[in-house]
Amino acid sequence: MAAVVAATALKGRGARNARVLRGILAGATANKASHNRTRALQSHSSPEGKEEPEPLSPELEYIPRKRGKNPMKAVGLAWYSLYTRTWLGYLFYRQQLRRARNRYPKGHSKTQPRLFNGVKVLPIPVLSDNYSYLIIDTQAQLAVAVDPSDPRAVQASIEKEGVTLVAILCTHKHWDHSGGNRDLSRRHRDCRVYGSPQDGIPYLTHPLCHQDVVSVGRLQIRALATPGHTQGHLVYLLDGEPYKGPSCLFSGDLLFLSGCGRTFEGNAETMLSSLDTVLGLGDDTLLWPGHEYAEENLGFAGVVEPENLARERKMQWVQRQRLERKGTCPSTLGEERSYNPFLRTHCLALQEALGPGPGPTGDDDCSRAQLLEELRRLKDMHKSK
Repeated sequence: MAAVVAATALKGRGARNARVLRGILAGATANKASHNRTRALQSHSSPEGKEEPEPLSPELEYIPRKRGKNPMKAVGLAWYSLYTRTWLGYLFYRQQLRRARNRYPKGHSKTQPRLFNGVKVLPIPVLSDNYSYLIIDTQAQLAVAVDPSDPRAVQASIEKEGVTLVAILCTHKHWDHSGGNRDLSRRHRDCRVYGSPQDGIPYLTHPLCHQDVVSVGRLQIRALATPGHTQGHLVYLLDGEPYKGPSCLFSGDLLFLSGCGRTFEGNAETMLSSLDTVLGLGDDTLLWPGHEYAEENLGFAGVVEPENLARERKMQWVQRQRLERKGTCPSTLGEERSYNPFLRTHCLALQEALGPGPGPTGDDDCSRAQLLEELRRLKDMHKSK
């Protein structure tokens, strides 16, 4: 019955999408090697002890991210509703987690921590392209985790650093950002789980509102409301003043290197307001995004602004990094202003690059929102080469 309901919900979106969803619900497995993408969405009900495929060799481990990796892109908005509102989303997350652990036993990317006068930011590569983070006060040996989607990987980093986890900061409810909340909060009994009460964060203990501050040792972390991707999406700004270093923005799915998140629970005006919140921060603010999307995003930016030399230089650097499977974060907000098209809706050059699309109408905010909406539409159609 569940499979019939799910297939009906997807009517009109193609037989392939319905087959994928029925495969997840039934725990079916593919019987042809050419169906790798479909198999990645199946067998959620397999027992933990079931034999998994052998990990790829180091030479084959990195594959540039292609369209469809994001679980929210799997079968469109019908899938999004099921993913966020039913048990199916959690089962899909668990299946993604098992497969990612098998394929990337050491993480999808090689990352380097940043140390600033007794404060350490440690990126943790999880799932197929997500990043979780530990923010550590090295003097007090206290840690804050941001979006701990793989509790095993985060716990391993906690133990390696020899720190005590006292807080989890969740940017939004999606399982690839919040899936580790339960296990980590149970393991660390004094750990608080922070997030927006509007977003249905799993195991939330301490709701936050816009401009609320979380204090842990020397760490002063401000929550900023940035709805659009989800209704209650928050970003977290680590104030650099207490440790005389750069501020750090943990942006979840609002902002990526040269990109921004899809607007699932808002509109272009809402997302524009949230991006403007980020634009109000200093140029030297370090951007720590929720995903490794840099190469794909810069490829799209090159389509809409082919003459942007800052983008070209960044793309060359990113491609060198990714050839060695190295992570690309952080960038800075100053850099992002120069090549991220979603932060450049005020630029005449970008308006001209989109040709006869949305342009000035006398209402600057309205025209910028229209341009942002068009950019998002084009990005959703864009395929990496």
